[in-house]
Amino acid sequence: MLSNDAVEDLFKKHDGIMRTHELLDAHIYYKDIQQLIQQGLIEKVRYGYYQWASTITLSEVTTVARLFPDAVLCMDTALFHYRYSDRTPLTWHLAVSKDSNKSRFKLDYPFVKAYFVEPSILQLGVVDATIDGYPVHMYDKERTICDCLRYQGKMDAETFSKAIRYYVVDPQKNILQLMAYGKKLRVTKKIKTYIGVWL
Repeated sequence: MLSNDAVEDLFKKHDGIMRTHELLDAHIYYKDIQQLIQQGLIEKVRYGYYQWASTITLSEVTTVARLFPDAVLCMDTALFHYRYSDRTPLTWHLAVSKDSNKSRFKLDYPFVKAYFVEPSILQLGVVDATIDGYPVHMYDKERTICDCLRYQGKMDAETFSKAIRYYVVDPQKNILQLMAYGKKLRVTKKIKTYIGVWL
């Protein structure tokens, strides 16, 4: 097997997290993986995924992006990113296809909350963003607000009302885009009720 330093370098090249097949390609086999776990050098994140345990700089977002490359950051995660919420989310909120295997999201770490979305609207409003210097897929402001209106009943009331207020005073808001999304997501009436009164 490779030396510990060489294995660490290998993990660094994969942003601190590797899949089983990537380890096998590097000639690190099952017994080697078990040995690395016992030494406390790597830890199993979920089935088929391992991360370098002593990488202090490994950001959670890197782990989330590697584990769920098909997901879009949404709801509380997006609200915090856009400064529409001052609460740091303890859970990563992810939009994924409703056809996704739900067991993928049962993790000890990191904490994730999945929203299972119709594939036809999953990509609506997706933009490229950066968190902790790492590129991610996230919904834009208008899609995020539409989702808040869609999932209002599942949200904390204070978080919901603050998100609406912050959006209304955002000079970069795009009401035409909001209405276009609202029509596709069937929240036009709610947009008029909660946002129209402020405009």
